Amino acid sequence: MTVQELPGAAAYRPAPPPAWKPLTDPAPLLPDPEPYRVLGTDAVADADPELLLRLYAELVRGRRYNAQATALTKQGRLAVYPSSTGQEACEIAAALVLEERDWLFPSYRDTLAAVARGLDPAEALTLLRGDRHTGYDPRAHRIAPLCTPLATQLPHAVGLAHAARLKGDDVVALAMVGDGGTSEGDFHEALNFAAVWRAPVVFLVQNNGFAISVPLAKQTAAPSLAHKAVGYGMPGRLVDGNDAAAVHQVLSEAVERARSGGGPTLVEAVTYRMDAHTNADDATRYRGAGEVDLWRDHDPVLLLERELTGRGLLDDAGREEARASAERMAAQLRERMNADPVLDPMSLFTHVYEEQTAQLREQAARLREELDAENDQHGTDGGAAR
Repeated sequence: MTVQELPGAAAYRPAPPPAWKPLTDPAPLLPDPEPYRVLGTDAVADADPELLLRLYAELVRGRRYNAQATALTKQGRLAVYPSSTGQEACEIAAALVLEERDWLFPSYRDTLAAVARGLDPAEALTLLRGDRHTGYDPRAHRIAPLCTPLATQLPHAVGLAHAARLKGDDVVALAMVGDGGTSEGDFHEALNFAAVWRAPVVFLVQNNGFAISVPLAKQTAAPSLAHKAVGYGMPGRLVDGNDAAAVHQVLSEAVERARSGGGPTLVEAVTYRMDAHTNADDATRYRGAGEVDLWRDHDPVLLLERELTGRGLLDDAGREEARASAERMAAQLRERMNADPVLDPMSLFTHVYEEQTAQLREQAARLREELDAENDQHGTDGGAAR
């Protein structure tokens, strides 16, 4: 006898257990249908003029930093450089919204964010030059190592933020990732754990249109990347990534929400990568010059410069001062990067484990023998190489 044949089967209405019901109301978690903007809207009247001027100075400096680093790759002083030209508003805002006690978790393209947070411009390029594993002390700067594997820094950010909350530390972690990184498993695992634990994390997705050569439409069918947030139980925010004031405001609100115990937020900043993926990429193979030209009219530096000029907050002298400061930074960077580094090959074994394993000791001894033999043959210092 089947269920349908039992007496009273017509009144049988199986209901799922209560656990199926949503834990949160999804409506407040959904992003706005259009990216949030400040510049050129009524909202700009509430923006702090001093903040706008600081954002402008940092944007100009960042644009010059990207140009100088790109030039260094052409001169053979850097092995590779993933430029963030066109994305400076995201980079600068991410750095400025954090307190000193907070942590930044950058990806490989977020060198500028690390510099804007206070990292030495030359130290930020050490990894890309191939001189060191990282090039700076993450603890001293509260900046995790620049992460080349896609999205692997996101679970680390969640773990640090969750641990800080358990210890009672008032710390927020801001993790940066590109649109390509949202297709990695680490992205989804990080968002799920962060939402369940209500970890004080802000996820910033810089949607620059391409994962190297793969356009966003071939990665996801979601209405936006910000919509992915609701599936994990956190708010999704959509912002114009070239509007520095808007990105700063949205990230500030997300950081404050995280710090006050409100849990994580996923922010999608819609921006554009003006340069190639890296100096090894030929972007003309997958996008046309007309597309790039359209985005040049929405350049983050020009958008803010026009706003400041129109409000009488920036004149020719102010523009020249910002550019001169950026040029001094570029000159110092160029001078330092043009000097050949003195490297000790034995340092490869220094920071692998707190206590070296037997295998590492064996490898270190073998390298020492090879260096000593080379020293005997050429009469050079085998402990350091240029």
